[in-house]
Amino acid sequence: MKNNIIIFLLAIQLTSCGRFGNQDEKKNNEERIVCISKQYSEIIFALGAQENIVAVDLSSTYPTEIKQLPTIGYHRALSTETILSMKPTLILHDNNIGPEHVVNQLEELEIPMKTFGDYLPTIDGTDSLIREMGSYFRKEKEAALLCKKLKTDMEKALAETKKYSKTPKVLIIHFGRASNVYLVMTQKSTAAKMLEWAGGVMAVNDKRGMKQLSPEVVAAANPDIILLTDFGYDRLSNGNEIEKLPGISSTKAFRNNHIFRIEEHDLVYLGPRTGENVLLIQKLIHPQ
Repeated sequence: MKNNIIIFLLAIQLTSCGRFGNQDEKKNNEERIVCISKQYSEIIFALGAQENIVAVDLSSTYPTEIKQLPTIGYHRALSTETILSMKPTLILHDNNIGPEHVVNQLEELEIPMKTFGDYLPTIDGTDSLIREMGSYFRKEKEAALLCKKLKTDMEKALAETKKYSKTPKVLIIHFGRASNVYLVMTQKSTAAKMLEWAGGVMAVNDKRGMKQLSPEVVAAANPDIILLTDFGYDRLSNGNEIEKLPGISSTKAFRNNHIFRIEEHDLVYLGPRTGENVLLIQKLIHPQ
């Protein structure tokens, strides 16, 4: 299972290879930070602390301008040479990087590396992470404002959830499909937590955060709502429309025209926009 998921992810990397051609526009920076964490990257940009970020990993896709930075590749398939080519004075990462031998090489080269606190994936944990990063980058006021907005948005979202009388069953298809097999998010994912806050329930359960499903199983799950992440949804053209996706057309979601596009980066981690994203999910899964 793990190897199959890696194949899906490497497919993402190959389709994103245009980012490898981005030029280093900060060659004269004395401080050169390489950030290998999509969550850290978004928070840094939200704080307005991106001045010395010279490169990011491929999973760092928000905000849009981050895609103009050079990339050092997929965070679990790093290359020492690619990272060194950016002449980093500091590497930020969230302990989700690899392969192990590359991490060992970077440590042997004594390139400074930093992770922030190992906080739980909760709103309180996200608040603490934002504040710690704000302190590190000397953006305490900005961090406080981000946390205030996060709290306000979440309070609004949770209040709205109490108004709903139905809890729709939602299937989230992640990364589109390959070889007629769908990669979907499960009850163990961060997306499931956000879905619960929004007043929905995940259609698939598993001990891992993602699971491969055949079209037959997708049809049997019969979700009320289907959310397709941008990677898969944006490929629906040239005769590959939603109604032609195997297993989809027999679901309640398809019959009721309740299939929607959502950005992948809005679902896979908690950050300063999580409250906004929960409010967005509410609008999608409660279309009535």
